[in-house]
Amino acid sequence: MSRIGAWFRGAAPQLGSSSAPSQADLRARRLATLQAAIANTSLIMNDDIDGAEKGLREGDSPFHLLGLGICTFMRSILGFEKEIMLEASNRLTACENSAWNELKRAQREAKPGEDRIYPPGSEYALVIADAQLMSAIIAVLHESLTEALKGFYKLRKAFIALDEIMQAETAYLKKKGLHSSSSLSNGQAATSSSSTPSGRLNGTDDTDTDLEFEDADEAHSGGHTPLNYAGHLAKDSIPPEKQLSQLSLNSKSTTRPESKKTSIPVSSSSAIPDSDIFKDPVDIFIHSGVNMCFGSLLLLLSMVPPTFSRLLSIIGFKGDRERGINMLWQSSKFDNINGAVAGLMLLSYYNGLLSFADILPSDQDVEKGAFGGYPKARCSALLVQMRSRYPDSGLWRFEEARVLANSRKLRDALEILKDNRESKMRQVTALNNFEMALVSMFVHDYDDMRDNFLRCVELNDWSPSLYYYIAGCAELENYRNAFHSTEKDESLIHLHKKKADELLRKAPTLAGKKRFLARPLPFEQFVARKLQKWEERSKALGVDLVDAVGVSPAQEMTFLWNGTRKMQTAELKLSERALSWDRLTASGEARKKIKEEIDEQASRDVCRAAVERELGNLDSARELLDSVLAMDKMAFRGATKDDYALPAAHYEMAVLAWIEVQKPELRGPIDEEDEEDWLYEKVEECQSWLDKVAKWEAFVLDARIGMRVQTGMDTIMWFKKGHGWTAA
Repeated sequence: MSRIGAWFRGAAPQLGSSSAPSQADLRARRLATLQAAIANTSLIMNDDIDGAEKGLREGDSPFHLLGLGICTFMRSILGFEKEIMLEASNRLTACENSAWNELKRAQREAKPGEDRIYPPGSEYALVIADAQLMSAIIAVLHESLTEALKGFYKLRKAFIALDEIMQAETAYLKKKGLHSSSSLSNGQAATSSSSTPSGRLNGTDDTDTDLEFEDADEAHSGGHTPLNYAGHLAKDSIPPEKQLSQLSLNSKSTTRPESKKTSIPVSSSSAIPDSDIFKDPVDIFIHSGVNMCFGSLLLLLSMVPPTFSRLLSIIGFKGDRERGINMLWQSSKFDNINGAVAGLMLLSYYNGLLSFADILPSDQDVEKGAFGGYPKARCSALLVQMRSRYPDSGLWRFEEARVLANSRKLRDALEILKDNRESKMRQVTALNNFEMALVSMFVHDYDDMRDNFLRCVELNDWSPSLYYYIAGCAELENYRNAFHSTEKDESLIHLHKKKADELLRKAPTLAGKKRFLARPLPFEQFVARKLQKWEERSKALGVDLVDAVGVSPAQEMTFLWNGTRKMQTAELKLSERALSWDRLTASGEARKKIKEEIDEQASRDVCRAAVERELGNLDSARELLDSVLAMDKMAFRGATKDDYALPAAHYEMAVLAWIEVQKPELRGPIDEEDEEDWLYEKVEECQSWLDKVAKWEAFVLDARIGMRVQTGMDTIMWFKKGHGWTAA
């Protein structure tokens, strides 16, 4: 039983006794317990997970148990290690039970009529919801479908609890005279009527949490302490980009012309924390925690691919990306563990998930308030803030590298990643190494690509099959380079060929050991199909396995991780050469038969189209995609066919249409009065391509393509609203 519980249920004092603690003493102890737990838990964000666990074991309150659960959860989720996941589940269950007892006690002992923001025991309800959310994530990542279903049940309970806390906050603030933000009056408010099973998050005034606060007096900001208001993200006179001098966030994209319609303004945050309202440490913990938890949920659910999101909507879950992001920005303003996790979620979203997408608002539109794009200045400010709070953490340096990579500065990103190789947290080291492996692939450094992916096998067991496969792809490129070199070195050719064969053959033997919702990981299915295809082709053509490979598998991986979006012209030209049929090593007749395979042609042309698009050759890209779209759909059906190529070609056509929307110089001469009609037709064209992919039957990599499609559909929705083409 918790230490706090012991305080509350202490024996009744005898008359005349002076040893009984007063209510003020009890509250002081309670706050000290909460603050100690938060301070120790925050050490995780400074790469000191061992120090966090040591401090948290000194207490047994629900807050300490939650901190221990977070420590184990972070170890498990960053490393995808099954044993640690089980330990995390057990700790979180213990935390949930302890918090439930304290919640009931707080409700029984509450004094009626108290003027408080949240109902009695809300801090424990938040702890329970936190534990349930982490348990749900672990359950969904578990290999058992039964466990995953239990996870969805916990997710539902967490949704309901968080919604109740937010409704209480909204009711209190409205009672104090605060009102909904005017920026949401034109239909901007979240419309997630099915966001929770209870239907409470419906975007109406009764549940709208996007409230307008007055800015806190700057004189109150002071220095950072774990539970105090941290002030605005960018209050310094020096721009955050300058503070991160090694980062270059200059935009290279062009804007679209101003529309005849006025774009809908978008609030950059759900609320500005008011130190006069959220000054109590418990209230700060609840407010920042609810925004972090609920924001993360809404964001993650909004990223689910269309096919899976339809299933989730049936059982009452629907994401709301805009509201989720706003809530995370709100939480990130607080200097505590909740704010740090919210900041990490935001940076992971913008530097990670959003980097897979192509159909986004332009940088200029984002500066004007457009939702859905990459707010460079704001993310840079957040990174400065997190680096200053947690200077010893490799997580934030890792995010700096991803900012550079997304700005097409891959070489600079590699320098940071190489300097950030070792962390006190092995899970952070694993993340850093995986990113370094990807960037090495994007810059065509095949030796580093091979070595970094092989090191991934040592650092975590997420997907050894994929790691060996991509390492084999690197060796295959080395083999092809040696094979086509003007100075033939037979020993070098043999060495790379043998190593490529060894790595590629090993990959499928490890596939299927990790599962998601009782199914094999999509990339491992992809790897197994590839190797089966090459082995069958090798036997049919009478050539060695590595000579039976067609389209550069390294370039396929680059396309699937959207690496072309991060490349400069030099790297794109190297990709263009790597995709040439001349790179094949099979003999003349065997090469001819490989080139004749429909899905092989399609995969190559889709990858080439992405390269041509990034080089600015849109007509060439469209011509390549037209050749794929003309292919018979039935030719892509089969146990070893590359079934991703055709839906990917449809998605690429949507990207080309969107580029024309955003770049006025590509439109040709258009009368001003016809411009709106032209824009409407192009946006509808983009939408139609996305709709086709969203409704596509299941294929191996539908989740990976689906994430890009979902982001594109959100962007189209924003654009249409801004032009008055949809109902408010």
